[in-house]
Amino acid sequence: MSDDLRLKHDAGTRREAARLFEMGYGYGPVASMMSLPQEAVRKWLYTFRAVGLEGLLNMGKTQASYSWELKCAAARAVVEGEMTVAEAMAAYGVASRSPLGRWCKLYREGGADALRPRPKGRPRGSGGKPAGLTREQELERRIKRLEAENAYLKKR
Repeated sequence: MSDDLRLKHDAGTRREAARLFEMGYGYGPVASMMSLPQEAVRKWLYTFRAVGLEGLLNMGKTQASYSWELKCAAARAVVEGEMTVAEAMAAYGVASRSPLGRWCKLYREGGADALRPRPKGRPRGSGGKPAGLTREQELERRIKRLEAENAYLKKR
């Protein structure tokens, strides 16, 4: 879906939803009262419980980064059934379900090592190294350089 068509809600709308959450309403009643999609309000509730009002109001502005230890602990707790996803979000301060779900998948597939940070950017030595020039190519290169030098000297 393109950005123009996607429904976005301002901080005031999220603030009003948080006020209703504090009054004890769940995401279903809040979505009905505010005429909002339940899925969006459910995500807001999880975020609100995990990181509070400030985190809810800053949704989408910044991307949080989490330590390897926190990722492992949160994923382990969910995968081993010690906590639900919502409880782990609140306990570990994870602002969104998406990264926690990704961590759980990686943890199931490869254990704690799968969550280790990977180096950013292109790997060293991945650029194609120029193949050794043939004798003919070297001579052509030298001729071009000498011709350019000769043309430069003629102009002086």
